[in-house]
Amino acid sequence: MNKEEVMQYLNEAKNHLVNELLPFWISRTVDKKNGGYITHFDRYGNDTGEDEKSLISQTRSLYTYASAHRAGYGDGSYAKFAGHGIKFLLSEMWDNQYGGFYWMADRKGNIKNDSKVTYGQSFAIYSLSEYTLATGDPAGIEYAEKLFDMLQKYVVDTMYGGYREMFNRRWELIGPGSKGGDRKTLDVHMHLMEAFTTLYEASGKEIHLRKLNECIHILLDRFLHPVYKTGIPQFFDDWSVAPQIKFEIIWGWDRFSEDGMKGNATDNTCYGHNAEFAWLLLHALNVMNAGVEPYLDTLKKIYDHTVDNGIDIEYGGVYVEGPHSGGVYDREKEFWQQAEVLTAMLDAFLLFREEKYWSAYKNVHRFVFDKMINKDAGEWYPLLRRNGEPIWTHMGHSWKINYHTVRSMVQCIKRLEKIIAL
Repeated sequence: MNKEEVMQYLNEAKNHLVNELLPFWISRTVDKKNGGYITHFDRYGNDTGEDEKSLISQTRSLYTYASAHRAGYGDGSYAKFAGHGIKFLLSEMWDNQYGGFYWMADRKGNIKNDSKVTYGQSFAIYSLSEYTLATGDPAGIEYAEKLFDMLQKYVVDTMYGGYREMFNRRWELIGPGSKGGDRKTLDVHMHLMEAFTTLYEASGKEIHLRKLNECIHILLDRFLHPVYKTGIPQFFDDWSVAPQIKFEIIWGWDRFSEDGMKGNATDNTCYGHNAEFAWLLLHALNVMNAGVEPYLDTLKKIYDHTVDNGIDIEYGGVYVEGPHSGGVYDREKEFWQQAEVLTAMLDAFLLFREEKYWSAYKNVHRFVFDKMINKDAGEWYPLLRRNGEPIWTHMGHSWKINYHTVRSMVQCIKRLEKIIAL
């Protein structure tokens, strides 16, 4: 490594963020007619006309604009974009009778699915807290705290610990199996940690710190494999490992077999989630002013497992998943996994100063910039074959939005600047 090389990657990331990625979204997403954000775009960036606004797409977009403003981009314009989004979220998607946010609305704000899904509520807390941190507007933290209190009242599993995930409008737990009422997932608990971190940063309240700490230790004690420290995707209520299945209400386009079950349903771990957990944990510890030393062994195992098994040495980029003991099941390349591994590998280098982490970062960076970015639009393809050939080509959807890509560039720029300053 040398500083000229680091500067090359830094400049490439800055140019992409400022001149391609953010312009793609700010030129398209604001719905001036109905409020909120339009989020469905084809490979050329054209609005597909799909009549839905999901809780995920609205909150993630709110987070993107608020966080970009807080990071110093946009000369104040991104604060206005965030303010536009929060109005729709609070006026159209908040349930004034039972509390919490609805799962899905149409473009006009009519509710299409009134379920209360913990995954979506976590992103609401995350984005609303970020909005207040970025703008100073107290409306964000007001609703974030309301929602946090509702999760403690309705969602916490007081028998076994952790958080339940699938509820109807009245916060009544729905059925088992594909309905998801009997499952606890790594995905949800990781995003609750992310949300509680930002909530505590915004509020400074002891209860938010306490629940953040609790969530971290649930993840460490329950969701990480006891030997390999890799993430286990799904559990039953009593913390017995559950076969990974597809839920009826989904928040992604995961690829399952026709029966809705993974081919290796009880022995698979996701390289993107493992890397994302590692950097989000480090961020939480920083916000909490907690020492990293007790977690170094776990972090090292996560980073090394990702480098040794998740990085494609031949074609570049990050594989989807493999067994806990090592290896690969799915060799395709998803956009969000590349984004999260980029951030994690820079953290790993800053923490341990080992060349292999910098090499892994360069590998994934090159794959993203050479293969995953759609040069005709400025956003990333959602899914590629191992060699970089596009499989899915839409630029935006209810589950594929600006959150992973913009956040990755913002975070990587911060870390690359730290490396240059070493």
